[in-house]
Amino acid sequence: MLTDAELTRLALAADPEAEPGDEAVCLWDMGDGATTELLPLWYMPSAAATSRLLHGWSRAVVLSVIATIVLINAFGLCVTYGWVTLG
Repeated sequence: MLTDAELTRLALAADPEAEPGDEAVCLWDMGDGATTELLPLWYMPSAAATSRLLHGWSRAVVLSVIATIVLINAFGLCVTYGWVTLG
């Protein structure tokens, strides 16, 4: 079993221009092939297993912030960088 430090050392010492050998295996062939995801789940898992529903005051706070931003943009003002500006 390799440690993260050993893998890092091997990766930094490797030649970036080297072609993969004949024994190299495609990552897509290693999976079950049942998914059409662009990235495998072991590489980039979903952010949360379940979605959190907001209740009570936290839902009101989130909806008021969203409504405020939409209202400011409706008046033609910009809040992209934190300060309210024209345009």
